[in-house]
Amino acid sequence: MFKFIKGIFTGAVALAVLLATIWAVLALWYRLPFEPLGRVVLAGGFALLGIAVIAGLFRRGALRALTTITLALAAVILWWSTLTPPATGNWAPDVTRQVTGKVEGDILTLAGVRNFNWETPEEFAENWETRSYDLTKLATTDLFMSYWAGPQMAHMIVSFGFEGGEHIAWSVEVRRQADGGFSPIADLFKSNTLVLIAADERDLVGTRTNARGEDVQLFRTNVRPDTSRDLLLKYVDTANSLAARPQWYNSLTTNCTTVVMALIRSFAEDVPLDWRLLANGYLPDYAWEQGVLDQSQSIGDLRALGSITAIAQAHGIGPDYSAMIRDGVPTAAQN
Repeated sequence: MFKFIKGIFTGAVALAVLLATIWAVLALWYRLPFEPLGRVVLAGGFALLGIAVIAGLFRRGALRALTTITLALAAVILWWSTLTPPATGNWAPDVTRQVTGKVEGDILTLAGVRNFNWETPEEFAENWETRSYDLTKLATTDLFMSYWAGPQMAHMIVSFGFEGGEHIAWSVEVRRQADGGFSPIADLFKSNTLVLIAADERDLVGTRTNARGEDVQLFRTNVRPDTSRDLLLKYVDTANSLAARPQWYNSLTTNCTTVVMALIRSFAEDVPLDWRLLANGYLPDYAWEQGVLDQSQSIGDLRALGSITAIAQAHGIGPDYSAMIRDGVPTAAQN
């Protein structure tokens, strides 16, 4: 019996060492400021140490082996804690500015609103603007899901509509370097920072429907104007905070979905946790179950009616883009 319990305990320790070794190896590989050869040597050396320690756990000298890996891991964690998100960088043009905002009475003024004209994902005309919005005319909140990796994963965009047809769309994105890119694995290891983009829908949504050709689905919510105002101002507060104090992007814990859910939870008491916050392609199903979307239609019908890429490509991106993509998309009755 004692040998059985000892074997279970040793196996658990070995698993913990394995997981810690994998994390440390990836952290060293992705974040050490060395050429590839140097990173291979140090990350590979840690991997060999981890393997040797795991093997040592099942022989005499297990305590010495465990002490060795603990000290090595502590050194990596200490180094890891010194990595701070940069405030400046050679950012890619589409994420070079962090939007900021201020509210005076009922007027919201945003500086750094993006309004690019996209021909292709690599060809675009840059344009950054300052825009003002009357919060008393805030009318709608809509959700866009842009599917880029099958039905499981999507990029989430929240757009606020005002009386008169004006919209301002918000997107949580990776602030890439000009010569960098997005990697779900690398961005688990402090590779890029977070940026909050506020943009014209012809830019933020249009680049996905027309320039990239992604499967974009539009869902119109029944969120009341007062709740929409709270959410919009939370976006502004978060944008101002990011401008003052940069934050790391993380593919699992700080991404386009988790940040928005954190904003909602800051003023909404009951927002249940759900696995679809990770596999966020199914987030519309979650929203439908919570009564946020039109209950007179099935979620399958809402997905079909809200698939806007084909119509956007057929009509092109013009001044009526926002109205055109909403034609035929049902609006949920407000509670």
